[in-house]
Amino acid sequence: MALASTEKVILGSIAFAIFWVLAVFPSVPFLPVGRTAGSLLGAMLMVIFRVITPDEACHAIDLPILGLLFGTMVVSVYLEEADMFKHLAKLLSWKSKGARDLLCRICLIAAISSAIFTNDTSCVVLTEFVLKIASEHNLPRDPFLLALASSANIGSSVTPIGNPQNLVIAVQSKISFGSFLVGLLPAMLVGILVNGLILLCMYWKQLSIQKHEEVAAGEAVAKEEVISHRFSPATMLHVTSLNSQEPNSRFEPMDIESPPATANANHAESLRNCSTSNENEIHQVSSSAPASARNSTASKETLPDAAPQKKDEAVPSKVILSVNELNDVVRIHVSPTLLIFFCGMFITVEGFNRTGIPSALWDWMEPHAKVNHASGIAVLAVVILVLSNVASNVPTVLLLGGQVAGSAAATSAAEEKKWWLILAWVSTVAGNLSLLGSAANLIVCEQARCSPDVGYTLSFWNHLKFGVPSTIIVTAIGLTLIR
Repeated sequence: MALASTEKVILGSIAFAIFWVLAVFPSVPFLPVGRTAGSLLGAMLMVIFRVITPDEACHAIDLPILGLLFGTMVVSVYLEEADMFKHLAKLLSWKSKGARDLLCRICLIAAISSAIFTNDTSCVVLTEFVLKIASEHNLPRDPFLLALASSANIGSSVTPIGNPQNLVIAVQSKISFGSFLVGLLPAMLVGILVNGLILLCMYWKQLSIQKHEEVAAGEAVAKEEVISHRFSPATMLHVTSLNSQEPNSRFEPMDIESPPATANANHAESLRNCSTSNENEIHQVSSSAPASARNSTASKETLPDAAPQKKDEAVPSKVILSVNELNDVVRIHVSPTLLIFFCGMFITVEGFNRTGIPSALWDWMEPHAKVNHASGIAVLAVVILVLSNVASNVPTVLLLGGQVAGSAAATSAAEEKKWWLILAWVSTVAGNLSLLGSAANLIVCEQARCSPDVGYTLSFWNHLKFGVPSTIIVTAIGLTLIR
């Protein structure tokens, strides 16, 4: 794709730069509007500057990804109701040897879950839970959030369903699920190990906690998770039991204390009144017995017709109850700001791609990125790393996939599969380089910031200090292990 007109290139670059600055620094002094407003501003400028048309902006929004995010937010609530986090907290605290051991377990759980449920799903479900774990342990939040996001990215590289770019690669290359898994599994396992070691080296001194404190904190989180959701059965049962105990607590002293003399006199008078009223009730019942018998006979005749009606009325009531509960879950727990942020990001990235700058960068680097030499592999990896963090990893795969595969097929047909796997590995691990490198990073950052109980902001620089060495080392080691 050739460069667009000079006007579009300049204006598109300005709009993308504004989006990038506001996404990296959401509280800049001259425009402290936050990431969500920054993404909307970038998308709006792309349309105002006529880099893309309004129709193209609408088509740029990836509805399947938004649906996936929305669904995972709702599913995470019901997983919480099913006590998944309670059992997960027990697993994390079982025979724990300290905060460093806890960090390693989070890395492992994030990697496995992302390979099965995609990295975005894992980050949506686990971010607030990891924050609660760190809060209960009085530990720094940065290493645990970084462990979750980076391990989810690395773990998602091993399966075609782990992330969107892997799915694109699997469809275009026609690599089977088993071949994909076997080809990238060694790189993923070693990458998770190296990534965890880098985290431990960077935060070794801060991850100091005694074993008994961690176990106690894990149990506290487990108890909190059971009743933390306002719609969970545990919460409703707890509230019901409290309400049912209130009347009993009021009448218990009356049963224990002996009544005074005046109370005995009043009690005798009330007994006489009760006996008189009981006689009147007995007389009324005996007089109305034939009528009640006739009514009962009539009710028996109409009972077969009434029973199906009641049964049919019960089904809609259950459906209405489920819909009302779902509406409450969506209104309270689904983060609209995160969905709006992704809408703006999709439009802004699409506008930047239409300027032709990413494709021009590849055209400039392609002669030096020959896949049959070690230097060419290194150059290709650098190009993928840069483009994945500038234009996002899915557009990078769409841009480079066919060209890289064609170069590999021209060299050797047997090498084509390996180069597809290299593209999948590098484009996925590249997401750990910066906060904007992957959607999983942004999900973790926004979910942590918007958490109502344990909100925390993961800064761009703290992520970058860890992301640069981790991405370079893990990518280099993984390239030598791909088969």
